[in-house]
Amino acid sequence: MKQIWTIAKRELRSFFDSLMAYIMMAAFLGFSGFFTWIFGADIFFVKQASLQVFFSIAYWTLFFFIPAITMRLFAEENRSGTIELLLTRPVTDWQVIIGKFTATLLLIIIALALTLPYYITVSTLGSLDHGSVITGYLGLILISCAYISIGLFASSLSSNQIVAYMVALVIGIFFHIIFDLLASSFSGWIGQVISYLSISEHFGSISRGVVDSRDLIFFLSLTFIGLILTEMNLLKRRIA
Repeated sequence: MKQIWTIAKRELRSFFDSLMAYIMMAAFLGFSGFFTWIFGADIFFVKQASLQVFFSIAYWTLFFFIPAITMRLFAEENRSGTIELLLTRPVTDWQVIIGKFTATLLLIIIALALTLPYYITVSTLGSLDHGSVITGYLGLILISCAYISIGLFASSLSSNQIVAYMVALVIGIFFHIIFDLLASSFSGWIGQVISYLSISEHFGSISRGVVDSRDLIFFLSLTFIGLILTEMNLLKRRIA
């Protein structure tokens, strides 16, 4: 646990040292705030005390932002050759992976925590369903876990950050968009299986305040698979 926390602190510090954390949080707050409060289907336009608009915007914003955060985590170390040095230290592959995963998740949680003024403001506008707000934030964290693991896997595949970003984005598009579109084209158990693979299907129910074990299993399984694939790539490097 000590090694994991040491790696997590190093990565989190590097985010802030390189301005990545500030850029990411400013962009996230800027996009989510603009589309939640000002443009289009904003809260004042809806005329009800709800954060569903914010959760819908954050759902898309995190989809694009998380690959940009994770793209350098292994790709940069692959490019500079420091990955070999890191893997020869007295730490396991899992400790390295979980440490980087933890640092990225903490950065996302900090960004989400900075949106709490939205919650406080909306709660003064009317009767707010506090339960759906809590589950909405839980849904965003679960989505973040899944996309971080996909981003780590993509980053471990290449020494080029742009390639890592594109790979993570392409993989994410299947769960974010394509499976949702394909589900409507099939009926029976095939359609149900494809629909189950759609992230929007699970996030939609959680953001409305319904926490189903199937949704939790989906996000945790997707996260675990991404981390396992990342570990397999690191293991190949150790063997090579």
